[in-house]
Amino acid sequence: MSDNLDSIGKAHINIVASNDGTLAYLSGRIDIDSSPAVRDGLLAMLLPSSAKIVSVDLSGVTPIDSSGVATLIEALKIARSNKTELRLQGLDEGLYRLFESTRILSLFDGSVPRANRSEREAG
Repeated sequence: MSDNLDSIGKAHINIVASNDGTLAYLSGRIDIDSSPAVRDGLLAMLLPSSAKIVSVDLSGVTPIDSSGVATLIEALKIARSNKTELRLQGLDEGLYRLFESTRILSLFDGSVPRANRSEREAG
């Protein structure tokens, strides 16, 4: 499943479902203009989902603003209400530091894979 969330290429979401869970690849700018469409895509994936684990890969996101962060937090709230674990992955150095310093990362139960976390701490 693939959605182009903005006709001018601002934000994209590709959703891949497997036996292990669902993975949403986000790319492009996640900002005040595109976050409503990102929200709709994530909620459409989370609401009917029977997946117990949903991962959101942010490696293609260039940049994200506070409305994008709020969208991720709202998706987390919906996931928790559905007893689904929502994980983040693909955080670049800037996003990792932002999410860690604002304590957003802890909301996701530290779900950034350990290899990525230890690489950042070593750097």
